[in-house]
Amino acid sequence: MPEKQTISALEAEAAGFRALAEADGVRSLCANAGFDACNWLVDAGSTDDYCRACRHNGTVPNLSDAAHLDRWRQLEIAKHRLFYSLLRWNLPVKTRAEDPGHGLIFNFLADDLAGEKVMTGHDNGLITIALSEADDIERERRRLQMGEPYRTLLGHFRHEVGHYFWDVLVRDGGKLDACRQVFGDDSVDYGAALQRHYTDGAPSDWQLQFVSAYATSHPWEDFAETWAHYLHIVDTLEMASEFGIEVRPAVDDIGGLTARVSFDPYRPCDFDAIVRAWLPFTFAMNCVSRAMGTRDLYPFILSPTVIGKLGFIHRLVQDVAKPAEVG
Repeated sequence: MPEKQTISALEAEAAGFRALAEADGVRSLCANAGFDACNWLVDAGSTDDYCRACRHNGTVPNLSDAAHLDRWRQLEIAKHRLFYSLLRWNLPVKTRAEDPGHGLIFNFLADDLAGEKVMTGHDNGLITIALSEADDIERERRRLQMGEPYRTLLGHFRHEVGHYFWDVLVRDGGKLDACRQVFGDDSVDYGAALQRHYTDGAPSDWQLQFVSAYATSHPWEDFAETWAHYLHIVDTLEMASEFGIEVRPAVDDIGGLTARVSFDPYRPCDFDAIVRAWLPFTFAMNCVSRAMGTRDLYPFILSPTVIGKLGFIHRLVQDVAKPAEVG
């Protein structure tokens, strides 16, 4: 029940389902439940066939192809996790029907038979996600080819929607000058900047000012990368809080590696509190991952400059967010 931010058992009714978590009313499952790709209910009283997440879909792959169907299901899992965050903050998100010029819409495209590769990206509210990214082997190949420490479906969704919210919250929200003071002048030629990045790579000291090497390519990419990391941090800390995770190493004499994640980061809060919880938590989880012989959970360094950029994103979200009630 996305508008209520809760999960409910269902009882079959003649016209649909009754959700046991509410007193009355008949609900319908999202039409994509028929493909085992969504378990969200359509809003009460809505005539939509699709839930709050799936109504933003534009093009989906040929679902009669079993491989396409399986990969699309994986994309939907990641997309629904993205929408959980957007709904928790009640961020302004319009469909293409509500805003034909800039509504948020997702096209999930497969490479064509001629071998033409689909490029994941954003264009004025249209987010294209390459279906091949749901192939674990292909995604790992691209991660290694690009020299990336992290590449996931959820990361793609969070990054690309960052471009959308740059348009909505920065450009159209009166924050352009403030954003440029933090991320730099976005009016520099984007295509030329990307070409320089792919030709020359990132500066050797990029970790002092950027959260990733790709963030160095252009201020738009810096914003989108930082936005994605803010969502990584908030959503992961919320999960840690739900499990009551506390980090208290015996060797920590001064408290720098100690944290008790006991707050909801989606609620209005001081960003310093988020950082104070995040750094010890990820240090501990990275050590646990290494003990299992796997890559770090969070293989990134947050310099003071990057923390400042994350703080800008935090304030940007808090200025417009209207946190939804949970349960």
